[in-house]
Amino acid sequence: MSAHTADAAPAVKKKSRPGGTLYRGNEGMWSWVLHRITGVAIFFFLLVHVLDTALVRVSPEAYNAVMATYKTPIMGLGEAALVAAIVFHAYNGIRIILVDFWSKGARYHRTMFWVVIVLWAVTMAGFLPRHLMNVFGH
Repeated sequence: MSAHTADAAPAVKKKSRPGGTLYRGNEGMWSWVLHRITGVAIFFFLLVHVLDTALVRVSPEAYNAVMATYKTPIMGLGEAALVAAIVFHAYNGIRIILVDFWSKGARYHRTMFWVVIVLWAVTMAGFLPRHLMNVFGH
């Protein structure tokens, strides 16, 4: 085989991967990301909750001081964020169970994601006005 023949060989097309990120922002990816974020946030809340509750045994005065900080508007907004995380995590957990154990779950995972979002929005719409009235009303 001569050098001339090698040059005449057709170029092999390489399969190119789309540029940018591997993730495309579809419902499955956002569901996965939000489920992990809300799970970690709930875990840290529970950790702090156990620690601040245990504080009552160490120093009742310190416990009372910590509890007083929880009555601020900033913490009230934090409580709203916590409820939002818990509600999403719960509804999305049900969606994950359906995807895993329902024979048609994978086929309807996108629709179920949007159902989760609607249920989350309806639940939060019922919770937030009353909660925010309590937070900012006093």
